[in-house]
Amino acid sequence: MNRVKKFYFSPTGTTEKIVTKIAEKLAEGMDLESINNYDFTLPPKRKEYPDFCENDIVVVGVPVYAGRVPNILLDYLSGINGKGAKAVAVVLYGNRDYDDALLELRDILVSGSFDVIGAAAFIGEHSFSYKLAKDRPDKKDLEIVADFAEKTVHNIGKKDLQINVKGNPSYNKYYKPLDKDGNPVDIRRVTPKTKETCTDCKICSRVCPMGSIPEDNVKILIGICIKCGACIKKCPVHAKYFDDEDYLKHKQELEEEFQDTKEPEIFV
Repeated sequence: MNRVKKFYFSPTGTTEKIVTKIAEKLAEGMDLESINNYDFTLPPKRKEYPDFCENDIVVVGVPVYAGRVPNILLDYLSGINGKGAKAVAVVLYGNRDYDDALLELRDILVSGSFDVIGAAAFIGEHSFSYKLAKDRPDKKDLEIVADFAEKTVHNIGKKDLQINVKGNPSYNKYYKPLDKDGNPVDIRRVTPKTKETCTDCKICSRVCPMGSIPEDNVKILIGICIKCGACIKKCPVHAKYFDDEDYLKHKQELEEEFQDTKEPEIFV
């Protein structure tokens, strides 16, 4: 292998952190000095693709949204051509569950002519919360990253390798929260609000992965909101927030029901 590449979507930076550590450990294990980076979090980057070749090993990472690969990425990811490159599939979830997301990402990569030699699901602070999976990935997670990378290096030369991961082969529907009466609710149209404490620094506009917050008026939305949490968690004065009743109920339930620490799962 000649190159290690990072290829990821990471609005709040947690997926990037895991992908970067895996890439560094892979490069170390193969005595490679450089790592190429391709962050497709922002819209302009999703209009093109990096060039891949059979001598590459590519660490591909996405967060889990509602138990699946984020649906706003499906068209983009379906257009990649790995050209026989080795790939490591990585998903990061907020301590609830990754459901079918890792299986779906593996299948996308296989369909895109990648040779998947490893797959893993890691935990990071939930995009809705500062409490759920707080400070994850942590030291223990990064130790598992090192072990995963070491095992993955041993798979590089293997032929006809099939990495089996957990999940429903037909993929379950996207996970939906429930209202107070137990009925499914749709929070897709919920949008962030802006406090008067906003300093108009424009950071929220620059980090929105959908390009939905205009620079000339950061208090409005001109596109969809995927609830990634980037505008909220990267605001230096905490001026962005959600006030929708169903959203807040779901956030509270997540924080109460999924406090038990989940552990990363690796497949090699």
